[in-house]
Amino acid sequence: MTKIVFMGTPDFSVPVLRQIIDDGYEVIGVVTQPDRPVGRKKVLTPPPVKVEAMKHGIPVFQPEKIRQEEELAKILSLQPDLIITAAFGQILPKRLLDAPKFGCINVHASLLPELRGGAPIHYAIMQGKEKTGVTIMYMVEKLDAGDMLTSVEIPITEDDNVGSLHEKLSAAGSKLLSETLPQLLAGRLTPIPQDEAKATFAANIKREQEKIIWEKTGEEIYNQIRGLNPWPVAFTTMEGQVIKIWQAEKTAGSKGQEPGTILRIESDGFTVNTGNETAIKIIELQPSGKTKMLSEQYLRGAGSKILAGSRLGE
Repeated sequence: MTKIVFMGTPDFSVPVLRQIIDDGYEVIGVVTQPDRPVGRKKVLTPPPVKVEAMKHGIPVFQPEKIRQEEELAKILSLQPDLIITAAFGQILPKRLLDAPKFGCINVHASLLPELRGGAPIHYAIMQGKEKTGVTIMYMVEKLDAGDMLTSVEIPITEDDNVGSLHEKLSAAGSKLLSETLPQLLAGRLTPIPQDEAKATFAANIKREQEKIIWEKTGEEIYNQIRGLNPWPVAFTTMEGQVIKIWQAEKTAGSKGQEPGTILRIESDGFTVNTGNETAIKIIELQPSGKTKMLSEQYLRGAGSKILAGSRLGE
């Protein structure tokens, strides 16, 4: 039986690992990131993949840096026939890439060579793409640049956010891997090199990308809000206070008002002007130090003092 080592960390990776197990493959080890402090109380929390692996009694390895000789030796000692990664979070060293009989493959959440990197789902929405997908490829030392084996396209709807698209791609990636593995192990796949001229990148989201710039178009801001929901969440400021914007709608704007101006206050939300004629109606938000709430709750409480004509982002 083919011996597999699986490497992954977040929720996206869990259905992929579960599919490998359900398909009857022998998973001899799982490699994931170390436990990290989570939340305001900094509770030490295991990665989702570790939790899943422990349910099945699979040995778990959590190297801070997989390139360290001691950590690398532990994984090499397992002598896997195949290594499968999905959102692991570290680039594998050449010694590890060369070790398995069937190589190392990665389940990546984009249609390569587009959106290489750690945040392809975020960027697919923020860039207003109408489709994305999953690509299974051989791993190389260069980020997400290996030859492609199989892929599947997934449409992006107007209502998708990172959370919903994450679920779709995770399920699609699991199914694609299930279909790909028998062909790979039987030697029936022909790897396809990526076109470097078409490569784009999706680096991890930085704090400055979370801030809403109201001078941008309404479409760009709408895509930013849903492309950062449910993590890390877009934000603006109101009278110096940070307010996270969880959910919004596109609506009609006004040419005569500055971007960031509150145009209308209604019972279920308030509308903010942008850099074009598409305004943003804020439906769900989170004032600093508070839990997230519907705009109508906010307007009945702390937000009752805001007036049409006031500005956000200042």
